[in-house]
Order: sequence, then C-alpha cells, then structure tokens
Amino acid sequence: MHVTAVQKAGHATPDGLQQYIADKLGEDSGVLIVDDTGFIKKGITSAGVQRQYSGTAGRTENCQIGVFAAYASVRGRALVDRELYLPKSWTEDRERCRAAKVPDEREFATKGELARHMVLRSLASPLPIAWVTADSAYGQDNRFRRLLEQSGVGYVLAVPKSQFTVGCPRIDGLFAQAPNEAWEKISCGDGAKGPRVYHWAAVRLSAVAEFDYQGEVPYRMRWALARRSISKPNEIAYYLAYAPLETTVRELVRVAGARWAIEECFQAAKNECGLDQYEVRRYVGWYRHVTLAMLAHAFLAATARQAEEKGAQPMGPSGPSSSRWRRFGDSWQLVVPDPRTCVDTEDDVTRWAGRTGAANARQSLAAVTTCGVVARSRGGLRETTPARSKSRYTPATRRNSRSDGEILLEY
Repeated sequence: MHVTAVQKAGHATPDGLQQYIADKLGEDSGVLIVDDTGFIKKGITSAGVQRQYSGTAGRTENCQIGVFAAYASVRGRALVDRELYLPKSWTEDRERCRAAKVPDEREFATKGELARHMVLRSLASPLPIAWVTADSAYGQDNRFRRLLEQSGVGYVLAVPKSQFTVGCPRIDGLFAQAPNEAWEKISCGDGAKGPRVYHWAAVRLSAVAEFDYQGEVPYRMRWALARRSISKPNEIAYYLAYAPLETTVRELVRVAGARWAIEECFQAAKNECGLDQYEVRRYVGWYRHVTLAMLAHAFLAATARQAEEKGAQPMGPSGPSSSRWRRFGDSWQLVVPDPRTCVDTEDDVTRWAGRTGAANARQSLAAVTTCGVVARSRGGLRETTPARSKSRYTPATRRNSRSDGEILLEY
C-alpha cells in the first residue's frame, strides 16, 4: 500500500526527524528543552480539546495542549518531539476517544509524564544531549529531576520561589541571605534587542550520595541559581541545577538562557510552517500535521545553518531591484503585480490605480510555501492562513491554486 509523507509523519516516534536534526544541528554541548504550547480551537470534537489554561493565550481558553521537546546548539534549534495532552474529561470517556480515533491503549498522562517519555526517547536517539532545561511547571516535578539524574544528564530547571532546597525550606529564602557581592552581571544569550543581561547568583548545594558519587568519588554537583532583573530588582527567577564537577556558573547561565530557544521555535514553526494552522480533529491527524510542520521547521533551520557555514552571499549592485522577492521581518513575500491595476513602477515602488489600489496591492502578496507548508507573513501587509474546505482533510495531498497567487497544500 502506498504511504504518503504525511502518513509517515504520524509515526508514534519521530526517529527520522531526530536523526536529521542530529546530523544537521548536533553538537556535544546540545540542550534539550521541554515546554508546552496551546492551540486555540472552536467546538468540542477535536482530540484533547477543552477549556484549559493556555500559556500561549495567557488565559483559560477552549484549546488543545501539545507538549514539545526542542533541541538547541550553537548550530541552530528545532523541535524534535511532541505529544498531545489528553485531559481526564477525554480519557474517562472512551466513546468520545473512539470518535476522535484515540487509541484504546492511550490512558491519562500528566504533562510531566509526557515530558518524561519524550526525554527518554530523545536520550535514546542519535541527538547529542548534554543538558536538559524547562520552565517551573516541569522543574518543580521531583520525578522529572530524578529521571534526569538517573540518566546521567545535566539540567538547569526553573522552579517556583516556594521550591524546597537543601539547607533552606524555600529557595527564595536561600537567596534572600545572599550578600551583594554574590550577584554578578552575566548575559544568558542574545535576544531580539541584544544580549539578555541579568544579575545572577549561584550557590553550591550539598551532594546526594545516591546520585552524585561514583563509588567514593563525587562526579556531579548540585546548584541553586537566581536570576534578578537589573531594572526591576524585585523580579527574581529561581533554578535548580545538576552538573559535572568542572561546570562553571557561566555555563549554567548559558543553559538556563537556552530555554528561550523553544519559544523561538514555537513562533517560527507557527508563523512560517503552519504549526497551528490545521482543521484536523482526529488524534492521528494532529500528529501527522504537527510532525510535518516540525520537519519543515527543521529543514529551514538546517538550511539557515548551511548558509551561515558557506558565508554571506556577495551583495548585488545598489539601486532598484527587478526581483519580486521582498523581506518583511524574518520571512519573505512575493510581490505579484495585478496587471489590471498596476500602472507604472519607478524607484522600486509599484503605483496602483483606482480607489481600491491599496486593497489590490494587499491581495497581490503571495505566500511562499516551504516543504508543503504555507508560510505566514508577520511583518507584511497581511497574514495568510489555509483556505477552509467543506470536506475533511484526507491523507492524500493535492495542490490548490488560488486566484491571488497563493498555493495551498491540503492533507
């Protein structure tokens, strides 16, 4: 039987994707990042949908929640694994699950349990992983930390200020005792506006013999870290870390800062690869669409890295360009003049005739598709989304050409 690329993307584990990312972006100092994101939905039939808190929206919404793992290194970052969270309102209603094609063996699992499964899969994959990081929703889970310690991988995990730590009932109380000279100004990586600089304090914690020693010789250290805003000193974030003996505070700060990479992956995958642009309702359909979007995003990350390794391309001559490709933000749009309204071009600016000229100009922008996923433009004149179809998606792929130049792939 013929199997489409989309059907293959719905496999239970994304082994091929992880192999590809390991080959293109893998580094010995690589960081695995765990986080979840919401997909706002309407109705009640999409697998896993219910009113629940979505960090994406910042409030309770009718949505699906996906738990993801991303891989980040100096060569780039990409999403490497995914699981759809099914609330108890779903797993306790087997008829509802069968209607959405949820496998009978799929039982309720917390987001933390899904994260642990993905971490084990990633550690068993070809991905070279030295560290794991996550926000406090996962960092406060003692079972999550113990799994990483038993696996022998280092971590820097955000925890709430009420987190218990060795030597102090609350981690915020521990750092309240820190002298002023314990705080050091360190950058945890570059952001959109340059280096992300904070005041950091770090203190070594007592070792745990069961996990931190090999025989009589210690080989791991435990740390508590605090990140304090320079402009708003009352804003403090806390971390627990587990690291090799030779690890420096600056390395721990680097790993803590790597957590933002998964947010950048979510933004890019949604804006450029259509991660959240789907109308599928069934369980398997969600995995197929999301995995294919992840593959498209990984391809873009690998391509960007290859371009960097080859060096910047020579700049063309200055002056008006005949190319219809235009950059808006970090995406490209194709400017397609409408012969019925385009009057003249001069100095690289197209003039439009008639009262509806501006509307025609907006309609002439075509989305650029990558790996069969429609790219959405953030900084341009409009944002493209897949066309709605009266029929449900099918595994077979087909191309639809629209009059405004946008090419969509339905599946």
